[in-house]
Amino acid sequence: MLELAILGVLEEHELHGYEIRRRLREEVGVFANVSFGSLYPALSRLERSGALVAADGERRDSPVPMTGSLSGERAALRARRAVTGRGRRNRKVYRVTDEGRRQFAALLAAEPQAGEDARGFGLRLAFARYLPPPARLRLLERRRAQLLDRLAAVQRSVAAAQLDRYARCLIEHAADSTARDIAWLDQLIESERLRTTAAEQIDPSRASITVPALLDQPAPGAGTDLAVPAATAKGQST
Repeated sequence: MLELAILGVLEEHELHGYEIRRRLREEVGVFANVSFGSLYPALSRLERSGALVAADGERRDSPVPMTGSLSGERAALRARRAVTGRGRRNRKVYRVTDEGRRQFAALLAAEPQAGEDARGFGLRLAFARYLPPPARLRLLERRRAQLLDRLAAVQRSVAAAQLDRYARCLIEHAADSTARDIAWLDQLIESERLRTTAAEQIDPSRASITVPALLDQPAPGAGTDLAVPAATAKGQST
């Protein structure tokens, strides 16, 4: 999933490694804890596959300010050299290629692997603007089906288990959270359908757009744990 996230943030901009990490941490919430130890090997894999090209970026250092104090100017020069030394690794600028865009589209539209949780859904939703409308709807409907299965399983366990009031309250709280996220998805699905209908009324030819077979897959109903990332569902319950 890290490769998908990297290609997504590079889709519109050429970025240094540290800028990619910052965007992953700040804009794609599911990678808030990504480290350089994970990022740079992933960038190398993408570069070897032809998805990215990298070039040395020019780093323009500001001149050392002339303060009139020899010791102060020497200290500023030493500080700049220290930062430059630590930052050499980040001077490489990464750019996505046509092959990278093909890989990004395939990863984004691919069916979730068995056991993929809400982090995977959140990542795909963060880049859902790159999906065709039918694929966006399938993404939302698939997650809704997963949560419905999850909610039904929780309700069955509550009905069947002999629980004390505290354990029952905890499970019921989880069920309420899942129900709220289903309601949130219902709103997104309705909004997406309205947008699609409006676009087709403006341009009727869009109603006949065919979606590649890669995107045309049924939605599975496997349940997963609920953890909608803040970057994609800010303000929603997790």
